[in-house]
Amino acid sequence: MMKNTLWERPLADRMRPVTLDDFIGQEHLLGPGMPLRQLLEKGNVPSCILYGPPGVGKTTLVRLMATVTGRSLLEINAVSAKVSELRDLVEEAGNLKALGGFAAIAFVDEIYHFNKSQQNTLLPSVEKGDIILVGTTTENPWFEINKTLLSRLIVFQLNPLTEESLVHILSRSFSDKEKGLGMLNLTATEEVFHVLARLAGGDARQALTRLEILATSAATAGSQKLTLDHIERLVPSASIRFDAKADDHYAIISALIKSMRGSDPDAAVYWLSRLLEGGEDLRFICRRLLIFAAEDVGLADPQALQVAAAASYASDMTGMPEARIILSEAVLYLASAPKSNSAYMAVDNAMQSIRKGNLQEVPEHLKPGGKGYIYPHSDPRHWVPQKYVLKPQRFYFPGTLGKERSILERLKRFWRRFSSDKEE
Repeated sequence: MMKNTLWERPLADRMRPVTLDDFIGQEHLLGPGMPLRQLLEKGNVPSCILYGPPGVGKTTLVRLMATVTGRSLLEINAVSAKVSELRDLVEEAGNLKALGGFAAIAFVDEIYHFNKSQQNTLLPSVEKGDIILVGTTTENPWFEINKTLLSRLIVFQLNPLTEESLVHILSRSFSDKEKGLGMLNLTATEEVFHVLARLAGGDARQALTRLEILATSAATAGSQKLTLDHIERLVPSASIRFDAKADDHYAIISALIKSMRGSDPDAAVYWLSRLLEGGEDLRFICRRLLIFAAEDVGLADPQALQVAAAASYASDMTGMPEARIILSEAVLYLASAPKSNSAYMAVDNAMQSIRKGNLQEVPEHLKPGGKGYIYPHSDPRHWVPQKYVLKPQRFYFPGTLGKERSILERLKRFWRRFSSDKEE
């Protein structure tokens, strides 16, 4: 059985859907009545980009597009393709259209690897309808694809698969006796599939690869049942979908910042852990914590910036894995601290005023050696009413939380004294 040539192909490849009804997930694109499904069922394929993380069905969907509509499929990989190969593909597609009357699908895997010249090679054929260009990418197409080409394509975004979808895929593959693992005659509980689904991080290929390893290992060892113990021994860690240069990098750091801003320490430390497990650069995390301490905690707790600065220094000195503890302390402190963005708003208000033309001269008494300057410390209050700009304008509006409440009360006393001294 193990020598069957079928087993030379990975389970994920063997179990690729062959009809739209077999395709699991991406209901927003392929569910009943959804626009893309309706187009395909009518034999139409739009030139498009399929954008999403690995293992969510991009390549499978491209092949289904060809199968369902009866069109020829020409494949090329953007990582290794040369301009001459692209021209050959375009020529072949033109010949196929001339013979059959229908445009072929030109499938470019990881199209973001194409440079501008390569992308431009495809442009005339896409414009004239000689080919139907379908590109797949894990990178944001709005940043990576030539704008001229992108304007002629529809972008379909595919999402990480849900746990329920992955359980369905795993269960079906486990019991399928023709292409799947059913020939191993193993049994498994629903819980096994749920654990594998959670560990896969929304990636069907990763889930099926792990299932195949577990099942073949269990069968080889003479087991009749796949258990959680097999998972614990062979694939205990989750598959972390993270690329320090891709969308997940920005999405997860955004989630961390917003969780701290929303004062949810548990969510914040979770997103910090995702960054750390994904191998994120410690200095990048530290820079964002420093900015957050000033921008979102600010004068409500001035010590927050000191905590972030100390954590940055300590993390740089220790490195991982110890830095995780230091950063956890900082993130929990920042998330739990009172919040104020008054410092951030004050400098932005002032800069906006300057950009609009508020360019004031320095008052004469504030210039070096200027006459009329009153030294505040000569007054027992260590404060005296005098102008520090010729046309005073409010930029700073203190908050009422944490330490900033005392700042507000102190400034109110200054403002009252200034008013009373002016009246005198």
